[in-house]
Amino acid sequence: MKLHTALQHVKSEEDVKDAYIKALGLTEYSKNLIDIQTKEIWFEAKDSGKHSTYAMFTQLLHYVQQALNNGEYIPPFLAVIDTQKAAIMKTADVIPFLAKKTIKWGKSASNYTQEALDAVSAHIGTHFVSFKIETHEEEFIETIKNAIKNKDIIRTQITPDNLKQVFDKWVKMVGREINGVSEQDYALLFFADIMHDGTVSTHQNLPAELLHKNDMPCFQLRDKIYELKSKEGYRQFWAIYHKPPKAEYRNYLLERRDSLIPLDERSFKGAYYTPLHVVDRAYDTLAQTLGKDWQKEYLVWDMCCGVGNLEVKHSNPRNIFMSTLDEADVNVMKATKTCVAAERFQYDYLNDDITADGTIDYSLTNKVPERLRKAIADGRKILVLINPPYGETGSGIGKGDLNKKEVEQTNINALMRSKELGYASKELFVQFLVRIAQEIPNATLAMFSTLKYVNAPNFEKFRQMWNAHHLGGFIVHSKAFDGLKGDFPIGFLVWKTEQNAKIKKPITQITLTVLDKKAVPIGEKNFYNIPNSQFLNIWVDKPKTNSELALPLSNAVKVSDNPRIKKNCDGAIGFLYASNNDLQHAGQETLIASSIYTGGNGGGLYITSDNLDKAAIVFSMRQLVTHTWVNHNDQFLQPSGILSEEFKIDCIVWMIFHGKNLTASANDLEWNGRKWSIVNHFIPFTESEVNSPERFESDFMAQYLADKQLSNEAEAVLNEGRKLWCTYFEQDINSSLREKYKLNRADVGWYQIRKTLQEINEQGFAREISFKAFEVAYQALTDKLLPQVYDLGFLKK
Repeated sequence: MKLHTALQHVKSEEDVKDAYIKALGLTEYSKNLIDIQTKEIWFEAKDSGKHSTYAMFTQLLHYVQQALNNGEYIPPFLAVIDTQKAAIMKTADVIPFLAKKTIKWGKSASNYTQEALDAVSAHIGTHFVSFKIETHEEEFIETIKNAIKNKDIIRTQITPDNLKQVFDKWVKMVGREINGVSEQDYALLFFADIMHDGTVSTHQNLPAELLHKNDMPCFQLRDKIYELKSKEGYRQFWAIYHKPPKAEYRNYLLERRDSLIPLDERSFKGAYYTPLHVVDRAYDTLAQTLGKDWQKEYLVWDMCCGVGNLEVKHSNPRNIFMSTLDEADVNVMKATKTCVAAERFQYDYLNDDITADGTIDYSLTNKVPERLRKAIADGRKILVLINPPYGETGSGIGKGDLNKKEVEQTNINALMRSKELGYASKELFVQFLVRIAQEIPNATLAMFSTLKYVNAPNFEKFRQMWNAHHLGGFIVHSKAFDGLKGDFPIGFLVWKTEQNAKIKKPITQITLTVLDKKAVPIGEKNFYNIPNSQFLNIWVDKPKTNSELALPLSNAVKVSDNPRIKKNCDGAIGFLYASNNDLQHAGQETLIASSIYTGGNGGGLYITSDNLDKAAIVFSMRQLVTHTWVNHNDQFLQPSGILSEEFKIDCIVWMIFHGKNLTASANDLEWNGRKWSIVNHFIPFTESEVNSPERFESDFMAQYLADKQLSNEAEAVLNEGRKLWCTYFEQDINSSLREKYKLNRADVGWYQIRKTLQEINEQGFAREISFKAFEVAYQALTDKLLPQVYDLGFLKK
């Protein structure tokens, strides 16, 4: 967006010219009456967006008329440019019109007559290609450069690389001009439009169809005609892009309809395209686990097949059954001739054929093919091969009419709630597993999904009822899947389910190959199913609360705007906020504060002198290991090794000087109709050690550490921290910083000291305060503690 950005700062017409010259890389040009002249193109320029494209071309054509009358050189292209828009057309398209010499021009190009404007406008409307620079800068530059190079206006091809960008622009210019159509149907109309050459469609049986009525384009969808309010946006759009796409791209583009579905709907439908290089790895895994002849021996049912890219690699499509929630997906598969020999049908797997008591009755819809019903009844080898939806209740996808059905309204969800399966009933992909377990209890399952069902604490009840033997699989980076946000593993796991077995075999440990986003193997990863009773988040006993209200904080010295009203605790010296038990949440959801912290998802406990060591250990173990997409699901465990006193003190010192130590002091914090004070109990020094001008209200931490044997690493951190504490008291701190960090007491916390000194450095008014020696010492303590996270059993390798 360099050109658009430059145009926002122009002050004259000359600036506009220079901005375009630079963006287009023009080298041989002149500036005369014609604003920019090159051998190939003449440009008319304006310093604002007030002039219409037609008016600017009228001025430019005045000069062309003069050159034509005088027998002078005329370039093959004409262009108009301003701060907001640009357009180009072939000179050959206006030469016959100008040769008639019927236009009554004004005295000069800029003083054109209304008659000239009307005449020019009537002729050129279908000949120029226009661009809005804010949204089509790249297309404009590419078109100009192609015109110069190829002596023609080449419209931009629609390819897999620009599909989403083209679709977004189609929605703005065309989709929103279509009367009465739902946004959820934009993608269907878009494909009907681009897969049409103006006469015939490239594919039969597409869900929507482009038609023409009274020389106006219109669309037919579900037997209803949708007309455009205006065809100007349609004309402009197709003046920029070429249609239909090249034959080699067409089927693939249709298969990528998933990427154009609104995000909320995609989460519900599971419309996340499985990349073919990942599908290749999945087929390799199936061959390794089920044998090389698995495609002959197993019937395959993919009950959330989308447009079928999980099955396109299958060599025996007559063994495949493909069902999908969306009828449009079935139509796309028919249009692209995907798995023609397979049985493809619309089916709502989480709702169809499920009776009130949860049993399966295929006669309710009669959608499931008879051959598949018989195979299930006869107990034939059936492989369920799926990439199901990852949506869950409460994640923002169940928003009434935004989805065809809300997650919590599925029939399988109701069945799971009746069986008291807890949080797992909210997960769509687990709902699939529950129906499969009931419908095909001995199925072989090969599924793309997150790893929650293997080791997350909220899925313990589900794991207790689900019986399956792990055969093999891999995890791949979520970024391999277009549209998935975040850094986490997507697993492809193969299971032999045995739901009716009398003795269930619990999942204890599985080992998976690790693939990067290009599906290249980079190692192995173990996943463990460990009882919730062994998790670290229940290791520390919560002190009892009293009847007094606690000041709710959302940061070190900021009162919460939306507090959860909670009670205080006798003898509390701070509050440990530690939310979900996995590494995914540990980095952002672990801190200590001087009063109750009510941000995030809740969770935590008061710190007292009795549980300080355990609280420091929990804090340190959760913060020491950096989150990666591979360890995303790892659960913190209660220690299996002996915890030395040195280890405990190391953790306390490490916690005190960590960035998530938000303990602080402050007076006059206003909440609930009165003013509050918070006291900092985590100062590891006495007043004299740091040259404090005033008494600290609490000397708890200084006294606690006074008789403790410190390791060399912990002592080094304390020594360097003491220097920074002293440096703080040496500063002449301005009022804005004092107000920002509530520096109205001497017993300030590490957070207040660190932030204040850093901002003094940023202001640059004094000699820089160095943190380097402290950082070296702190890193040494970190390096000492980090291996102990695994050695002492807080995490499993």
